[in-house]
Amino acid sequence: MPVLTRLVPSPVFVEIRPGALDALGGILADQRLSAHGRIAVAISNGSGAVLRERLEPLLPGAEWFEVADGSLDCAVQLADQLRGGHFDALVGLGGGKIIDAAKYAAARVGLPIVAVATNLAHDGLCSPVSTLDNDAGRGSYGVPSPIGIVVDLDVIRQAPKRFVAAGIGDVISNISACADWELSHRITGEPVDGLAVAMARSAGENLLRHPGTLEDEDLLMCLAEALVLSGIAMNIAGSTRPSSGACHEICHALDVLYPKRSAQHGEQCGLGAAFASHLRGERELTGLIAERLSFHGLPVTAAQIGFTEAEFTEAVHYAPNTRPGRFTILEHLDLSPSDIRDAYADYVQAVNS
Repeated sequence: MPVLTRLVPSPVFVEIRPGALDALGGILADQRLSAHGRIAVAISNGSGAVLRERLEPLLPGAEWFEVADGSLDCAVQLADQLRGGHFDALVGLGGGKIIDAAKYAAARVGLPIVAVATNLAHDGLCSPVSTLDNDAGRGSYGVPSPIGIVVDLDVIRQAPKRFVAAGIGDVISNISACADWELSHRITGEPVDGLAVAMARSAGENLLRHPGTLEDEDLLMCLAEALVLSGIAMNIAGSTRPSSGACHEICHALDVLYPKRSAQHGEQCGLGAAFASHLRGERELTGLIAERLSFHGLPVTAAQIGFTEAEFTEAVHYAPNTRPGRFTILEHLDLSPSDIRDAYADYVQAVNS
């Protein structure tokens, strides 16, 4: 009988602990990424400057590059600056925008990338996707996932609580995304990767049922690990399917229709997940998601992030256009604007009761 197996694309190393940032030089050397310190480090031009002062003595051979924002233009510019530098690896140090820009730049020049997160706002930390602003609004670009992940929990504690909470919303939305994937399997016959679902849904369930607050180190550890698992699940699936369903379609629609008013990615995805669960008739799950989002100060209604009922209705109706070919509860129900408005009114009543 043949023994069948498959290779699972994943980081070579994951360091999640207090004090990890001060050990970054040793981590890179121990992993044989850069024995001589020929490291390029991409940082923001804001908070990154403070971290540079702290880390520069610990990475004496590194060359530092400031990235203005999370745009495609800045990512391309970073790639151009890296060419000819003879670097061993690129370190993306910062939040999601910097890491996404660094992932894209590393892919263009063929460098391995190590993601060093300073907040835990969304699951781009370990994903094979870079989400970058472009002339058309925002685009998703396939890239190799990071070869290494470093999360210093002491640094995460200093991040704005809203960013950390947003990461919880993004991970919890995995539960809704996996339900949409399984719905598509039943209705359209789309294949489902059971291992990717197991990893993504477990990550979401862990956060959904964790009793801790944003002050608890155990919750931060759980969140960081969940974000890594979500990224690996996407690598296994070869797409964002295990972490992106109707929840993300709604989020992307809000970004497209109201680009100057959009909230945090994870805030919008958490709200989208709760509403999508309501549309699927999963009343108990909807209540659990809404309760956990509220517990961490995340929005459970459109009004809590500054959108009217009419605007949210428009976004939900537009949402399937953001992911052509993806089948979720939105495509399945194919609701009219008036149907969406009525469903949202029922949803608001349910989560506020």
